[in-house]
Amino acid sequence: MALDGAFLRLMKNELERELEGAKVDKVFEPSRDEIVLQCHTRRETKRLLLSARPGSARLGLIDTLPENPKTPPMFCMLLRKRLTGAKLIGIRQIGLERALYFDFEALDDLGESAPLTLAIETMGKYSNVILIGRDGKIIDSLKRVDSEMSRERMILPGLLYRLPPAQEKLCILDAPNVRILEMLSGLPREMELSKGLLSVLQGVSPIVCRECAFYVGHGREVLSIGRSDGETERLAFFLTSLRALLENDTGEPYMVLKPDGMPLDFTFLRPDQYGTAAKAVRKETWSGLLEAFYGERDRAERMRQRSSDLLKVLANHTERLSRKIQNQRGELAESENREEKRIAGDLLTANLYRIEKGQREVTVENYYDPDLKPVTIRLNPAFTAQQNAQKYYKDYRKAKTASEKLSGLIAEAEEELAYLETVFDELSRAENENDLNEIRGELREQGYLKKQNDRRAPKEKRAPPLQFELPSGKTVLVGRNNRQNDELTLKFAKKSDLWLHTKNIPGSHTILLLNGTEPSDTEIRQAAALAARFSRAKNSAQVPVDYTFVRFVQKPQGAKPGKVIYTHNRTVYVDPQQEIETGGEIS
Repeated sequence: MALDGAFLRLMKNELERELEGAKVDKVFEPSRDEIVLQCHTRRETKRLLLSARPGSARLGLIDTLPENPKTPPMFCMLLRKRLTGAKLIGIRQIGLERALYFDFEALDDLGESAPLTLAIETMGKYSNVILIGRDGKIIDSLKRVDSEMSRERMILPGLLYRLPPAQEKLCILDAPNVRILEMLSGLPREMELSKGLLSVLQGVSPIVCRECAFYVGHGREVLSIGRSDGETERLAFFLTSLRALLENDTGEPYMVLKPDGMPLDFTFLRPDQYGTAAKAVRKETWSGLLEAFYGERDRAERMRQRSSDLLKVLANHTERLSRKIQNQRGELAESENREEKRIAGDLLTANLYRIEKGQREVTVENYYDPDLKPVTIRLNPAFTAQQNAQKYYKDYRKAKTASEKLSGLIAEAEEELAYLETVFDELSRAENENDLNEIRGELREQGYLKKQNDRRAPKEKRAPPLQFELPSGKTVLVGRNNRQNDELTLKFAKKSDLWLHTKNIPGSHTILLLNGTEPSDTEIRQAAALAARFSRAKNSAQVPVDYTFVRFVQKPQGAKPGKVIYTHNRTVYVDPQQEIETGGEIS
């Protein structure tokens, strides 16, 4: 779902009300696609998010400031220099274009007036945030666009800012219904009405066009051409109502949810087109609607960007280990026929008198076979019979040694690969920079990353385990990463507490604190559901979870972080999406 121009108009109206007279206090750049302006109004502090992320470009007010990198990027530093202390004096939109322009009253280095405009363009992969000076020239942008990227419209410092290329569409705020109907009549006869409206009208999204077609046809398919008089009347009425909604700012923020509760779409009018296939939920504000729709996706993308270096390291080591295991298994398979080499050496030794130098093969009776069937043995013509026999014995000993060592090497490599899978899992669940730093520390300890030599660097504060309270009042602790899993299971938990972990699936160590009591079946299932939620199987159903008392859990000597062995265990199958009835995280 792209942010259309009509929705942007309603968002502009909300921002004008909320940011009236606001001054910029701080500027942040949480990720390479986002800018956050912290503004102080007469009443309170507001945070304005401007996101140019291709899949979720948007803007709006947010309640929580996203975690920021320790070193601000260059564009962020520029905005801090130019916009800190600037007063917002207006927000503009041209027609229903997918761009808003924030006009600021700012001062230059000499204390003189230097008006600035910050443009946010929400146009899919072309989305951008651009700072423009009073002369209309670009000062800089979140994403620079040179001639190799676009010959139509370059965005570089010093160039004159040009509006995005205009589409040959009608703005419903200006075009009368007659003109819109006339444009529809020029479309192909077989084109469905919703697609026709999308190609004719500026700044309206597919969901709005589908809603119009649903209203016009009472749920039946309607074509752009060949409508009945009643359908044409309903189309004109919908267009008039849509125009009034935008002019009078009477839209309502609706989010469409799938049956499983996942966001499907959003719009500014109540959608009836989905029937019982989806649910429409009204939100209080336009900003709140977009945060609910895009917030989780944006948080995941920020973490993906910040963890890209770790992902690359893990991917490289995983690929190298996989190749190594494959090659070693091939060598092991070749060593399985080593007895044939020993037999060949024995048979050659027994028939030395029959073999002359220069022969390429010899056929002899195989006295290892009950029927004494003859066997043909290949020879190296450059070797004597004795040398050929010794070569077969040497190959036999080599294959035997390889077989003995390769099994152990393969087991070690597979164990290391399983460890990297656990790090992949904890990386997928990292929520902030501190979680990533703990993972980095773990990888440094294991030699996958170079150790830091700067002793003056401040140590990262370790976060405590995740803590949940069951309805019965008992507490469940969940490790955030492998190092914390070890500490939680081997140092913090009591021998009488219950330990849980997904069966043969990477995940967190989970401890149900019992305080000397016996766990009920319901408590075990609820704790097991938490163990499943914080594992690679979090989106699966019927996840197997092993559980046993902590006294039966041990760590093998020299094992990787998070690796334990356990006995006296039982297995329970749970659905992490349905069976968790906790009071929520309490730390």
